[in-house]
Amino acid sequence: MLHSELKSKINKLWDKFWSGGLSNPITAIEQMSYLLFMKKLEDEDNKRQQEAEFTGEKYTSIFKGQENCKWKEWTTYPAERILDHVRDKVFPFMRNLGNEDYNQYMKGANFGIPTAHLLIEAVNIINDMHIKEQNQDTQGDLYEYLLSELQTAGKNGQFRTPSHIIKMMVNLVDPKIDDKILDPACGTAGFLVSAYKHILESNKKEGISKLTPKDKKKLDENSIFGLDIDETMVRISLMNLMMHGIKKPNVKRSNALSDSEPRPSDNTYDVVLANPPFKGSLNIAEIS
Repeated sequence: MLHSELKSKINKLWDKFWSGGLSNPITAIEQMSYLLFMKKLEDEDNKRQQEAEFTGEKYTSIFKGQENCKWKEWTTYPAERILDHVRDKVFPFMRNLGNEDYNQYMKGANFGIPTAHLLIEAVNIINDMHIKEQNQDTQGDLYEYLLSELQTAGKNGQFRTPSHIIKMMVNLVDPKIDDKILDPACGTAGFLVSAYKHILESNKKEGISKLTPKDKKKLDENSIFGLDIDETMVRISLMNLMMHGIKKPNVKRSNALSDSEPRPSDNTYDVVLANPPFKGSLNIAEIS
């Protein structure tokens, strides 16, 4: 649960984007997500470097040769330089990170913050959140609170399922570590994140994880799957799952109702959790 100070800062970030000309909630969330993700990339890279130094292992920074893409570097740039640098250097760098699925959908991502003033204000608010000092659960809660605006946005049928409904459904289904879990209309990945957190919590004893490294790898890479027809929502889902600690999320753009799309074979998934869209229209020839 986020404390009121962090919620206030997220609300302030929303206010800045709305007053700065990004009044479409989905567009605003996508742009905020990119900034939060850029910040987390550097924090995670620093953490891995420190762990490698402690264990004596070799680690090559993802920023090697592109140090000017680090958050702490470019966020100090003056107004006349920062916007062009993020658009032309940092954003292309971010688009080409991750696995094949991530790269495929991030190719369509566009940096849409219109002014250096708005970018600098957003950076200052994010820095003031002290994300690095928050634990993984709080970082995830922070992002979920940001996404909660979609609960009332309702654009193109993309109503976000209330978190208490998601939690109730996940608790009823009670997914296990060996389950393959699918949301065929995943939106922001709320069901998938909740299922992931449920499995983590179900495998703790006195607050300590009982999962082996092999179990954790399976959970991170081969347990959570999402589909969505909207490429923007796929990108937001990917970043949401990665913000919650899943390093290689499996989310694809696909119309689960279309006969023209590849269908999974029988028994591919053990659990399906979904709140299908209730608004919009489809070509009748494409659906079964």
